[in-house]
Amino acid sequence: MRITVIGAGNSGLAMAAHLSIEGHEVTLWNRSKENIQDLLDNPVIRCSGVINGEAFITLVTDNLRIALANPEVIFVTTPAFSHADLAAQFAIYLTKPTTIILNPGRTFGALEFQYNFHKKNPFVNPIIAETQTILYTCRKINQNEVEIYALKQDVLVSTISGDDNEVLVQALPTGLRDKFIPAGSMIETSIGNVGMIMHCAPILLNTGWVESENDDFNYYRTGISQTIAHYIEKMDNERIAVAKALGHPIESAMEWMKRTYDLEGDTLYAVIQNNAAYATISAPRSLNHRYITEDIPTGLVPLEAVGKELGLEMKAISLIIDLASALMEIDFRKEGRNLHELIEKNGISAKMILN
Repeated sequence: MRITVIGAGNSGLAMAAHLSIEGHEVTLWNRSKENIQDLLDNPVIRCSGVINGEAFITLVTDNLRIALANPEVIFVTTPAFSHADLAAQFAIYLTKPTTIILNPGRTFGALEFQYNFHKKNPFVNPIIAETQTILYTCRKINQNEVEIYALKQDVLVSTISGDDNEVLVQALPTGLRDKFIPAGSMIETSIGNVGMIMHCAPILLNTGWVESENDDFNYYRTGISQTIAHYIEKMDNERIAVAKALGHPIESAMEWMKRTYDLEGDTLYAVIQNNAAYATISAPRSLNHRYITEDIPTGLVPLEAVGKELGLEMKAISLIIDLASALMEIDFRKEGRNLHELIEKNGISAKMILN
């Protein structure tokens, strides 16, 4: 298949390499040329870990017009805070319908993408979908090298309407088709995304350690103590309550992790400790990291808004948003995704989502 991967970060590099090794024709786009210069000079990604080999990339470019010329499917792997801007640019260059999959969408990412695309281009109607989480647990070593620790199992994917999700999965390229499963609805991918639960509290509650110039520590195994794991479970219970109120029950973060990584454990803390894929993942060295700048405004903020609209108490999640806003001196609620704007201007009533 002709595939365009948007973004040459950790997951973008992993996906481009994986799909190339599977035999597909891959175009890799990145906004900043300097971050792909090595691949422009030599378009080969060295991949190690659970996928090994050298992956020849058909085209590496910073020109979005070229990247969107004729793909059968587009995988967007950039941070979710770039979705709105990308959608507006896609609207300029995309001349015929194709399938666009956000990896992941975070909370209502597909809605935001569709809204901003159709503001600029009401004539082309691509299929827009979102995944529950990133497929790869991976690390970008340099511009042309990536290590993939694990491929997650049974990652949920959904279009905005949730119709024909099974058809969507069957249309995915080989190498990915058996990794994704159709969600029952977009609620399962948006509210079902555990990244906002696993990322935000631990980095904030380890701020001193994160900002230390001398210490490096394992983000999951060391940074998530039993006390922090218990707080994450409180946040997770609020997330689960939102999905239940919307009529689409979801699994807990612990259940998700056990299924995705094939793990055992009686508590979230135990499961994290048993996850070999987390063994070498170091913590960020700054609060200016996507665990906050992405997961708060595009994950927790719209989740909190949905919960409060439903009359639910969102105390644990609200506290983390407040703490992030105070430490970063950013009003994340103001900067984050506007729930009602996205729902109402996508032709989907609040009643359909919030009842």
